[in-house]
This record gives sequence, structure tokens and C-alpha cells, in this order.
Amino acid sequence: MSWTLSRYRAGDLVEVRGQEEILATLDERGCLDGMPFMPEMLRFCGQQFRVGAVAHKTCDTVQKTGGRRLASTVHLAGLRCDGSSHGGCQAACYLFWKDAWLKPAGAVASAPSNPAGASSSNGGCIAGQLVASTQQPAGDQTEEPRYSCQATQLCEATEWLPWWDARQYLYDVATGNHSAARVARVLCLALVRAPLRHVPFGYRIVRRFSDWMHLWLTGRPSPVVVGKVRHGQTTPAGRLDLMPGELVRIKSQAEIEKTLDEHGKNRGLSFDADEMTPYCGRVARVQSCVTRIIEEPTGKMISMKQPCIVLEGVVCNAESAACRLNCPRAIPSYWREIWLERVETPASSDQTSTSSAIGARMTRAAV
Repeated sequence: MSWTLSRYRAGDLVEVRGQEEILATLDERGCLDGMPFMPEMLRFCGQQFRVGAVAHKTCDTVQKTGGRRLASTVHLAGLRCDGSSHGGCQAACYLFWKDAWLKPAGAVASAPSNPAGASSSNGGCIAGQLVASTQQPAGDQTEEPRYSCQATQLCEATEWLPWWDARQYLYDVATGNHSAARVARVLCLALVRAPLRHVPFGYRIVRRFSDWMHLWLTGRPSPVVVGKVRHGQTTPAGRLDLMPGELVRIKSQAEIEKTLDEHGKNRGLSFDADEMTPYCGRVARVQSCVTRIIEEPTGKMISMKQPCIVLEGVVCNAESAACRLNCPRAIPSYWREIWLERVETPASSDQTSTSSAIGARMTRAAV
């Protein structure tokens, strides 16, 4: 697959093509260049959206091979999968959109049989095939369903991208995904941290220099978390029974460390120090309570033993992890309730405003 950048840039206004136009670009599996067009995406046909980011690269959450590159693909701002055709999966993945499925906003309506960017080898697809392609063929009737989606098929739609390929960092800026200052800062911190993995001596000196650089460039301490729960002990649990719309404060790094084992986990859930520590101490609103997601390597639906909380606007910013620097995928972070504390909303003297706020909260809770 050639590394062909999208014709769009972050911030561009585009229109999702009509259903028939998009189906004409797909093969019998409902894919274009290996990327599935999922039934959950059909409801956006004919609507206009801003390009949130150009998906010229992404991170591999299936085989853990590191970065992956894509051709002619974008993310549209705010459009995430609702899992309605995939067993109610609540992962809320940022959807991938091929250029062939979009057109500039305001473009003259047309129905080309082979929109720009589509593979001429594709014979087209029907809506029924899209639904059928959401599940992998079962070995027998007793086997639990295995789902197929953009996340599970990511490796088929991408190519391995080595971290040292400098073009990706130029594209981070050229596509409008990030400013040059942000990319330079992220790369500088990555170079400072790299020796920590291989330094044969003088670790403490290198560690202190890395910590100082991180504090100077970001205003935050290095994202290093040390679990305090001793080997063999069970990590603590806590329940707040949070509902969507509630305000919470993310606990401090020191408080969260007391709930983690030596592997940085609480009851099996990892605390991603690289991308979650920057949010410590902040106040955020509960977006959803996740209890079931598709396991990407297997396609199986897994149920959470304890609910995982997703907070509005709290996503992976791809600033620290070497395998996904500046990745635009914006995967939501999962939080244990023991890592959060409720923030009581001050009472309002304006009864109308109070009633509106309560109504909005109840609406979100019902979703």
C-alpha cells in the first residue's frame, strides 16, 4: 500500500456520500483497501462534518506491532461507533473514513460508479452484506459470536510504520493534525526518554535529566507510576455508581498508585501512565459507563467484571508512548471508580437553569 495522504486537511468541511455511492466502492466483504465500511456509518450519509484529523497513521491495538500507516483516510470530528450492529459494543471507537466515501461540502451532487480513490477491482456491495460482515463465520453453533469491525481488521487495512520514519512527523504538521511546536515537543521528550530503556549505567542521572526536561517542556512531572500494592495482595475496589453527566475529580497520581499492583493494574485494568497521568487532578464529566466491549485480537465480546468509566474529552493524546506518538485515534481512557471522586455541583439560584441541567443529565443517563 502506498502512503497516499488524504486530499483533506484537519478542519475541512466534507459531506459523506450517499449510500449507493459508498456501496459501489466496496468489495463483497464491505471493505475498501481492507478497511470495512460498517453499518453504524450509514446513518451519516448525506450529512456534513468537519475533518477532525487525517488518519495517515494509527496505533495497532490488535497485534501490538506499534504504529501503522494508512492511505487516504480521515477521522470526522465527533463521529464514533455506537456498536449498534456489533452486539452493543461500548468501546466508542473513532471511525475511519476513506476519501472515496466523502466529497467536499457543497460539491455538485453526482453518483459516480467509481469515486476517486476507490479500487477498480471492487464489484460493489449491498447493505445486507454490510450487516452480514459484522460477524466472523462460526466454527459451530455453540461458539460465541466473533465480531468483525474496523478495529479488529485494522492490520489488514494498514501497513507497519517504523517510529524512525521521519515522514510521519512532517505529515503530522502538513495535515493540520498538530502544530509544529507540539510535534517538536513530543519528539524531544521521546528522544530524552529513549536512553532510559537501554542505559547500562548512570540510570539515576539520565532519569533526573528526563524528569527535568519533561517538567520544563510540559509543566508536568514525568508520567512514571509505581504501584504500591505488594505482590500477592489484591488491589482495592471502590464503587461510586456514577451516572452519565455527573462531575468527578480524577484523583492525584499518588492516590492512584496506592490502588495499583507492581504491573500498574487494578483488578486487571491497566493504568496507562503515559497518557492518563496528565489528567490527574482534573475535573471532568462522566460520559458513559462501559460494561462490554469487543476484544480486538479475537473479535469476542467481553464483559467487564467492574464498570469502566469514560470521561468527556479524556482520551489518549499520544504524547508519550513511543509506539503511538501523535496518533490521531483518540482512544477513550478507561477509569476505575476508585480512581475518581464525586464533585458536587453548586446549587443554582436560577430555578430554570437548575431544571434544565437536571433534565439534560437525565437525558444523558437514559442513553
